[in-house]
Amino acid sequence: MTTLDLKGLLCPMPIVKMAKAIKEIEVGQTLEAVATDPGVMADVPAWCRSTGHELVTLEKLDKQFHFVVRRAQ
Repeated sequence: MTTLDLKGLLCPMPIVKMAKAIKEIEVGQTLEAVATDPGVMADVPAWCRSTGHELVTLEKLDKQFHFVVRRAQ
């Protein structure tokens, strides 16, 4: 699993970094990320819907947002 540290980045940078990183993993592999921008709670599910990737988990822990996305294509 590839892990991204997106803490301190504001929209749209978490999605930009995720889009780049997901291209570097194989189909079926997962990308795990931690962000501090609350916008990811809406942006990540929307990005997954528009790209076809699977949102495995998305949760808020304290002031951080943890999510896992599986590459679909």
